[in-house]
Amino acid sequence: MTTIDLNRAGTFVRVVKAGSFTAAARELGLPVSSVSRSVAGLEEELGVRLLHRTTRRLSLTDGGQHYYQRMSTVLAEAESAAHAVMGFAVEPRGVVRITAPPNLGSQQLPGILRRIRDRQPGLSFELLLTMRVLDLVADGIDLAIRAGVLADSSLVARKVRESGMGLFASPEYLERRGRPRSLDDLAQHDCLSYGGRNGRLPWLLTGPGGSRTVEVKGPILCDDMMFLRDAACAGLGIALVPVDICSVALKAGRLLRVLPRYGRDGGAVYVVWPSQKLVPAAVVATRELLIEELESAYR
Repeated sequence: MTTIDLNRAGTFVRVVKAGSFTAAARELGLPVSSVSRSVAGLEEELGVRLLHRTTRRLSLTDGGQHYYQRMSTVLAEAESAAHAVMGFAVEPRGVVRITAPPNLGSQQLPGILRRIRDRQPGLSFELLLTMRVLDLVADGIDLAIRAGVLADSSLVARKVRESGMGLFASPEYLERRGRPRSLDDLAQHDCLSYGGRNGRLPWLLTGPGGSRTVEVKGPILCDDMMFLRDAACAGLGIALVPVDICSVALKAGRLLRVLPRYGRDGGAVYVVWPSQKLVPAAVVATRELLIEELESAYR
């Protein structure tokens, strides 16, 4: 397959448009000899004479006329494509891929993304809502929202807030079983615990007297905080879950805070992204607005 040097093709088109090697060389800022050699090299690559050269003027051969018309279109399209791509570097438009925990994605992100779109209507989003920690580079993800303690990595992270956990139960459960008045009372209640194959872990709670480990029991053991919240709403017991995911249920009266002076540090919430150069404007704009929205939501 013949490989054509597009730089030479561009020089040829410039010579034809300028009307002479001298004029083209002036426009390109090159010696006339360099321009002449470039066109001669192109003719050798193609195996076709493109120009009739005389001491007074240049004229196109039949092959040169055909090549000039086709290549002018190709180069114009290439220039247009370059301008379009460079536009992504300065104008926030295009698709941004975001991963986040399901609890945040289902409750807060819809409103946040709507407000971001109101300010930057050229943006669109692809969401991957999962509790798994994805490889942002390998999976082609632009931004991640992560909670807890971050592992050391080459990723860049911006902490947007601290995250805490609290005890919650439904009004129906508390009416039926009574409201605990102390940590010791939890031993007499159905406690909905986060866990998996390693079994049920004690609750480490911090309050006025410092930190204390409480052994609990109950009908539910699950590795999904959203399910534990919903199980509490359904009256199955008292759940130790992130405060953030209970805000809607609290406002609706479907949950009540139990022993509100006690809770647990859940780490922090971060916006995370790969460390790289030449980041598209769409990603930069989404990142800054996402950080702004998450920070303002928890002031």
